[in-house]
Amino acid sequence: MKVILKQDINKKGLAGDVIKVADGFARNYLLPRGIAIMANAYNLSKVEAIRKESEIAKLELENKYKALAAQVSDITLSFNRKADENGHLFGSVSDIDLAEALAEKNLEIHKSYIKLDSHLKNIGEFEVVISFPGDINSSLKVVVQKEQ
Repeated sequence: MKVILKQDINKKGLAGDVIKVADGFARNYLLPRGIAIMANAYNLSKVEAIRKESEIAKLELENKYKALAAQVSDITLSFNRKADENGHLFGSVSDIDLAEALAEKNLEIHKSYIKLDSHLKNIGEFEVVISFPGDINSSLKVVVQKEQ
């Protein structure tokens, strides 16, 4: 079945693309969710409008991410955790902890944007990369201290 995408789909196409997909995928997923529309003569005439709307939405989202990246770069998060005498934490500080701490500061950043090689398991200062879609990156300073 041929459909016109109304939004970008990873590994399928960009908004405004006319693609051929399995009938079930179109009927059960794309069409009910409003991700795509049928590729008939009337809808094919709206392809350029769909592309323009998508570009505008992408620019708005990119500006939002740039503003968030600027706000995040000025923030230092502090965590108090139980640790042994060598400075090794009994627990850890994870991307979920960082996302929750940012939410407390009214910055809604999804945990998948926080790039940690592994959880922070030692006392100290760390630089954590926040990678937004569209190759927009920022860094965040995280301080982990021993709980008194």
